[in-house]
Amino acid sequence: MYSSELGINFFGNECKKKRKINRIEILKKNINNFKIFLVIAGTNTSQIPGISAAGINAKSRRITALADAEFLLKGASKYHKYKLPLLNAGVTPALISYVCLKLINVYPVVVPLGIGVKPYFNHLVVEDRDLGPSKCLTTGKSMTKERVLNLYERGLSIGKSSKQPILISESVPGGTTTAHAVMEAFGLRVSNLVGSSLFKAPRELRRKVVQRGLLNANLTNDFNSFDVVASVGDPFQAFSVGLLIGARLANQPVILSGGSQMLAVIVLVLEFLDVKNKDEFIENVFIATTGWLVKDNSLNDLIKLINEKYDVDLVGLASPLNFKASKYKELKDYELGHVKEGVGAGGISILAFLKGFKNNEIVSLCQQNLEMMKSLGQISLEKDC
Repeated sequence: MYSSELGINFFGNECKKKRKINRIEILKKNINNFKIFLVIAGTNTSQIPGISAAGINAKSRRITALADAEFLLKGASKYHKYKLPLLNAGVTPALISYVCLKLINVYPVVVPLGIGVKPYFNHLVVEDRDLGPSKCLTTGKSMTKERVLNLYERGLSIGKSSKQPILISESVPGGTTTAHAVMEAFGLRVSNLVGSSLFKAPRELRRKVVQRGLLNANLTNDFNSFDVVASVGDPFQAFSVGLLIGARLANQPVILSGGSQMLAVIVLVLEFLDVKNKDEFIENVFIATTGWLVKDNSLNDLIKLINEKYDVDLVGLASPLNFKASKYKELKDYELGHVKEGVGAGGISILAFLKGFKNNEIVSLCQQNLEMMKSLGQISLEKDC
């Protein structure tokens, strides 16, 4: 079974059927071998009112990433420590990723960056937790360059030592805004292309925030990827650039599971690499996302913009997962354009489909787990926020 039969859609540059089949085969061959990283990161950019749907208010967005990671590791549990934030619509995509990870029998590695607390659950320590979240990008001084370089080096080391392919996922409230800022810093006009967890992307607000951040950053003509992340980026980007480069140096395929935040990582890497290395580097890098995120074609156009600027042939894959038959509003909301992606839902669900699981099986398990989450009080109520 190949893409047409499974329902996996390719987007970005048009590619021949033979290449599509080859890319699907690479993923199928490695389904049980992927090392899956969930990078959770704190940003003060997420505290700007109206910038993110990852929690109904600023307070709840402080624990969104921790709650996502806890759920991805443990699922519905009466012993949960962190309540999943109440959303205006939908439910955390960690639900999708948890269900699909169970199906493919893979246990993820959580990497907390700038969260401010030591998670009680298993996690990989890569920096001092006291460093806290990155500053709001409007300052033009998100992080020190030293911190950015340290995160990059840690990611690079972990990636280079990898003996298996990796999948990078994220939970970073405010992350689409830092992604937008990073791409704009390199001259990509992406105001109308960067998506959002919100039903209607706050494009005008985000444009003003990014504009202010880049103005305050005052980047000189010879700036590089590290300068940009230090000015308007976030910890996830610094670490993931290193992890991606390291894994490719180890000749491992890499799935970047997400949307515009993953494309910002690609841009940072392409700016960093020599021209002659770009094509070879991209060949086994997969952008994988949900079908909901590619519905309006903006992510498709964003990949094309990157391909044109850097003369590469990056291709995206969109999961066939849908909740059209679901009886629950929280899941049906995805079909209306709420939430859309996060916590690796697109890439991890693609692996589940490639392993042979059907849409109705995944939906059924999502519904069962949603029922348990609600019965155990694992989702915040309005009064908790």
